[in-house]
Amino acid sequence: MKNNKMVSVNLLRVIMLVHAIIGLPYNVRGLSMGYYMMSCPMAEQIVQNSVDNALRADPTLAAGLIRMLFHDCFIEGCDASILLDSTKDNTAEKDSPANLSLRGYEIIDDAKAEIENTCPGVVSCADIIAMAARDAVFWAGGPYYQIANGRFDGKRSKIEDTRNLPSPFLNASQLIQTFGQRGFSVRDVVALSGAHTLGVARCSSFKDRLTTPDSTMDSSFAKTLSRTCSAGDNTEQPFDATRNDFDNAYFNALQRKSGVLFSDQTLFNSPMTRNLVNGYAFNQAMFFFHFQQAMQKMSNLNVKIGSQGEVRQNCRSLN
Repeated sequence: MKNNKMVSVNLLRVIMLVHAIIGLPYNVRGLSMGYYMMSCPMAEQIVQNSVDNALRADPTLAAGLIRMLFHDCFIEGCDASILLDSTKDNTAEKDSPANLSLRGYEIIDDAKAEIENTCPGVVSCADIIAMAARDAVFWAGGPYYQIANGRFDGKRSKIEDTRNLPSPFLNASQLIQTFGQRGFSVRDVVALSGAHTLGVARCSSFKDRLTTPDSTMDSSFAKTLSRTCSAGDNTEQPFDATRNDFDNAYFNALQRKSGVLFSDQTLFNSPMTRNLVNGYAFNQAMFFFHFQQAMQKMSNLNVKIGSQGEVRQNCRSLN
């Protein structure tokens, strides 16, 4: 099964390369398809191999890589600021309470180390995050989407900037406003939320929903969440029944009033987003298509190019 996926993804990479050669109009803010074609042609293959090897050992890391991209891009743009370690003079984004549960850093480190051995000083950590998230989606059974490369790594990473990350307690209107400020449509919001088809939430992020009767939550599911939280705030609850498979089960769960986070279930409760939830629950192919487009947009969010950044030698520290 995984071998077939690897064959498919390699075929798709060839198609992407052909598109780049014939001039497919997909340049965004200095990014381009085939950016490393001449300078580091094995870069994408190295990232894919690092992701595949890691996910074969621990499939739950797929969710971590996708979440890492989002938490990186939503702050200072897609600039690998999430990877920088804190120093004695600065507390970095990764040490924010909102980011302490992020996973997958070692996958980025492994890919970067091998790339540096092959073509030093060429491939940015920001591009590696974007490629790794794309490959994680595909590995888990989701759609393969094209991304342009050429992002530079940022030089700022401050804990206070993480206040801009969306809270799991936002309602649909607040989510639409927060994402809209960064150029995302209502459709993008719902499609990107579908990334919760992978992974888990910790009890601390949803236990407040259990303190008072909630008519938007299925009563038996409420009991399930209560049992989960009886073991403590760090206990994990899968977002849907197929936590390691990228599918549309998340949206089916919302229809059953079984969304884990308030910010999940609000998408079905709100008339602004309910039709999209129902559409994705009925048509997985439509969800995949819209998710592809939204992830391409996310991967290009406020990227840094040229003198705005650098290509780090080590993803965890500035040059």
